[in-house]
Amino acid sequence: MNAATDEGKNWFLRGGLFAKYVLALVGLVVFVLAVNGALETWISYRGIKGTLTDAMSEKADATAKRIEQAISDLERQISWVTRASSNTIELRRADYAQLLGQVPAVSQLTLISGQGREMLRLSRQTTTVNSNADFSRDIRFTETIARGTAYAPAYFRDGRPFMSIGEQHSGFNAGVTMAEIDLRFLNDYFGDSQVGRLAHAYVVDGKGRVLASSSKGPEVGKDLAALPQVAAVLSPGGRPIASGKDVDGSAVLTTATAAPNLGWHVFYEQPTAQALSPIRDQLVRIALLIALGLVVAIIAGTILARRMLEPITALRTGARRLGAGDFGHRIEVKTSDELEELAGQFNSMASQLAETYSDLEAKVKERTRDLAQSINELKVLEEVGRAVASSLDLAAVLPTVGARALEITHADAVLIYGYDAAQRTFNLTQAIGIDGKAEGRHRAIDAANSPLGEAAAKGEPLAFPDLTTSTDYPPDHPLRDVVAGAGFRSVLVVPLVDQQGVLGALVVLRKAAGDFPASLIGLMKTFAHQAVLAMRNARLFTEVDQKSHALEEANATVREQADKLREQTEALKDWNKSLEQRVETQLGEIERIRRLERFLAPQVAQLIASSDNPEGLLDSHRREVTVVFCDLRGFTAFTEATEPEEAMNVLREYHAALGKLIFKYEGTLDKYAGDGVMILFNAPIQLADHTARAVKMAVEMRDTVGPLTEKWRNRGHSLGFGIGIALGHATLGQVGFEQRLEYAAIGSVTNLASRLCGEAKAGQIVVSRRVYGMVEACVDGRAIDDLVLKGFNHPILAAEILRWKGEPSAEAAAE
Repeated sequence: MNAATDEGKNWFLRGGLFAKYVLALVGLVVFVLAVNGALETWISYRGIKGTLTDAMSEKADATAKRIEQAISDLERQISWVTRASSNTIELRRADYAQLLGQVPAVSQLTLISGQGREMLRLSRQTTTVNSNADFSRDIRFTETIARGTAYAPAYFRDGRPFMSIGEQHSGFNAGVTMAEIDLRFLNDYFGDSQVGRLAHAYVVDGKGRVLASSSKGPEVGKDLAALPQVAAVLSPGGRPIASGKDVDGSAVLTTATAAPNLGWHVFYEQPTAQALSPIRDQLVRIALLIALGLVVAIIAGTILARRMLEPITALRTGARRLGAGDFGHRIEVKTSDELEELAGQFNSMASQLAETYSDLEAKVKERTRDLAQSINELKVLEEVGRAVASSLDLAAVLPTVGARALEITHADAVLIYGYDAAQRTFNLTQAIGIDGKAEGRHRAIDAANSPLGEAAAKGEPLAFPDLTTSTDYPPDHPLRDVVAGAGFRSVLVVPLVDQQGVLGALVVLRKAAGDFPASLIGLMKTFAHQAVLAMRNARLFTEVDQKSHALEEANATVREQADKLREQTEALKDWNKSLEQRVETQLGEIERIRRLERFLAPQVAQLIASSDNPEGLLDSHRREVTVVFCDLRGFTAFTEATEPEEAMNVLREYHAALGKLIFKYEGTLDKYAGDGVMILFNAPIQLADHTARAVKMAVEMRDTVGPLTEKWRNRGHSLGFGIGIALGHATLGQVGFEQRLEYAAIGSVTNLASRLCGEAKAGQIVVSRRVYGMVEACVDGRAIDDLVLKGFNHPILAAEILRWKGEPSAEAAAE
């Protein structure tokens, strides 16, 4: 198949210009018309789709609002039967019967007591009284108790949709009215006049079941959760989509609006095929326009291609003859355009080719000779490079460099000198074509005032065409003696240098006088680079060998340091274990303090935690304690008449004010239940002045809560604050279970404090006579008539604390 594709592609590329021009013009016209038609179709599609979607979205929004309004109206009508004045079953049944008669959508009403028991169930057919059915765990009952009004999820019975609305009655623990709503009335919002001739609509609950539908919509009760548009809005954080499927699997344009209070979604949909019928008509018009443009393009392309074909054929024939070597042929084209100019250029090119063809063979021979020379030089450079890379021994590499330099330059001798930077001299290391072992001053040449030093300083080769006539070479130079004595006349000195400094010099000697070609000088510089590389590698090898010995010595030192570090690491591990044990002990102390702070003042908890026997302080024991009991006057009536949230706010302010004072006077918070708070003094930590602390705290509590009661009175709450204080022995210790322990006091003294608090009026502090006797010198107070208290067989002597005067002076105490 690939071969067939390649053949078709080659046919098009190699085909005549006639076919190409015609196909190009036809393709251009068809492309422009197709793009224009596609853009118009897309714009029309977007416009139609947007218009339909906006219209359906408006209808869906309006329908969702009407449904929510209808349910809200039902809720208000149901709330009428929860009025507090209907406080008997008969009155409730009369109210229920009146509501069933007025509101057809309500099919059944159920009265549930505050304890979750059914007291009355009334429908249009049956009446059930005091069935005592248990609704205490029914989610409809619990949600209504928690919220006041609750909508239960929709459900189906006998194929009919229903939902429940729960309304809580006013008053404390007054009960709940549960109304069952027949949702068939929702179909009235999906009439054909409201939905439209082509569209259909429906509403689904939170599980995707149809609650109501238009005449063309899905059946009531059908589960549509699998449809893409329904699944999109039911998913967590889902958003409506613009297209989907109907129950038959056909594509539809869709829009959805949520009824957030109910958890329902209203859908309006229209089949895509009906909605986009104008697009089909537009596509037919575009196809006809493309067909007409195709016919016109073919005719125009044929005419234009034929007019261009004749001059192009003449150019093709002329080019073929020029390519065959007929440079005398001339192309005749008379079109007065670029084709005629192109023919003239072909004719001019033929004349130039005829002139240059005769010189081509000589130039080819010359270039071939030069190429052979270059290839030979490259082979020599390759051989020298292999020699340098294969060995680090200068004695093996330098003879190869010198021999190959002698071969390529066709010289008579080559000398290679190495440079001693300390002595600033060039020492002969290799000689080819001359006796290198002959004694003479040329074996060690001073860098100063010599061609070798001059070439090294400049970094460029120095050439002497005729040494016998040159005035630049000193007559008494040692190199000149050996060169002239051996019959050499021309000399080329090439420095061996790199970025790191001077390494030596390469000297080329010829017996014939004459200039050295620039190409030869460049080639010798390359050889010099090879020699530099060999010498650098040898020196680097020597340095690496020396550093390897130094590295072995350093390695031994590192091993010794590693052994010392290992010993320090072991010591650090031992210290770390000791530190972990200390941290674990401190964490246990912190956790114990946190447990104690649940019912003790922070400073008391810290004292117990720091004790040598903290658990012994909390063990069961008997001790004299002062007990303070306080609560709010009128709190029970307040909670029955106000909202729970407001009651919680009042308690938070109340507890916050008392808690600071309890911790300030180092009292132990025994327990609190609602507005009642009991505080112990002299337990678990003994306090010498525990009774005085208790009375002083009570006075400050009364002064602190007084402004709070004024603030509550401004908010419409009539609350007062009373305190009772008793002194006596009690049994103290921990009570509870493993996960929850409390420090508690048991004895008649706690009951006495509670009863005295009950006798206290708003703003009054009532104490037993024993307490009054303990603090009489520090307070202003008055005696109260004997009190007959519940649980006590004899009257109780009591007193009222008016204010705290302060601790008496030493002189007053002595008197």
